[in-house]
Amino acid sequence: MVTDHVGVDHLVVTRHALVRQVLTDPVTYAADNALDAITPMPVAALRVLARRGFRLPPTLANNSAASHPGIRATVADALRPDRVAEQRDWLTAMVRDRVTALTTRLDAGSPVDLYADLTADLPLLVLARLVDLPASAAPAVTAFARAALELFWAPVDADRQLALADTVGRFHAVLRTFAADGPGLAARLRTAGHPPDIVVGALFFLLVAGQETTSQFLTLLLHRLHGEPAVLAGLADGTIRVDAVVEEGLRLDPPIVTWRRVATRDTTIGPVQVPAGASIVLWLAGAGRDGAVVEEPTAFRPGQPGSRRHLAFGAGAHRCLGAQLTRMEAAVVVEQATPLLSGTGVVRAPWCPDNLSFRMPDAFVIRRPGPSTDV
Repeated sequence: MVTDHVGVDHLVVTRHALVRQVLTDPVTYAADNALDAITPMPVAALRVLARRGFRLPPTLANNSAASHPGIRATVADALRPDRVAEQRDWLTAMVRDRVTALTTRLDAGSPVDLYADLTADLPLLVLARLVDLPASAAPAVTAFARAALELFWAPVDADRQLALADTVGRFHAVLRTFAADGPGLAARLRTAGHPPDIVVGALFFLLVAGQETTSQFLTLLLHRLHGEPAVLAGLADGTIRVDAVVEEGLRLDPPIVTWRRVATRDTTIGPVQVPAGASIVLWLAGAGRDGAVVEEPTAFRPGQPGSRRHLAFGAGAHRCLGAQLTRMEAAVVVEQATPLLSGTGVVRAPWCPDNLSFRMPDAFVIRRPGPSTDV
């Protein structure tokens, strides 16, 4: 199906098998357009970025060149499964403390925002420990990451583009300083011989992807679970596994809704002729609801056959490096935070603005009903 989004025609691929076919063929379908701005940037916004020294060379998600495997290997080492597992106890303690505080507020009749008060910064705090980013940078990174998702993947007007470009450009300047002399992943990338622009580009995408996609997923997973009392009961009595809940959440509400590729030659996807240069949008969320993969594609049924075959993390050479990190964080949140959901009503459900690839929920507010409370 061909659709139009902000003046650009895309071929939208929804079937699981075809999405996987594209993702696993990086020769025919290049990743070069993955970070292209959906809304063409006016000269004024480009000048704002240029004044800040903003550059985004191919590094990870948008890199089809021979440099990709080397950059990817260095970043992957920072996110090794054993390093991720080492963060679990620390994260569990922090989430437990937050849940305790939120429970007290709920019991007192106050509303709580599970996005702002629980999930908004969790992924970044974990990621900071893995890449040696100062935890004090968390608020700035969060603001920057959301601005970047809006600037590059949302339909925005010229005035909004200027404001977003200023936020993204200012943080890019901070990243350049960190890339030049920072420890951890920045130092390992420098030691591997990567030039400053590559170090900055890798950190840029890792912080955006590692922070915002996971915080969004955690928020939407909690919202979905709030409407699934049978699943909450199964978690409470142990008849439903936490990991099965996480995988079913990834299938139905993946961290990234769509992702892009560009055809490098004339080809076909299923019965459709695809010309060289065509922009292809892979609907990862749609692939998870393909009836050829699961029996109940729209139902939240943890453990159903095929649930784990989702493409929430992509596939092939560009499969998400943070898959294990997201799974660990989601498991901790499900284990510790779902008791908050029982006996509460939704005051404000997550609202997500128009965006090609990201949901960007703004809030998830719950409250315990009381004699004077209408929820």
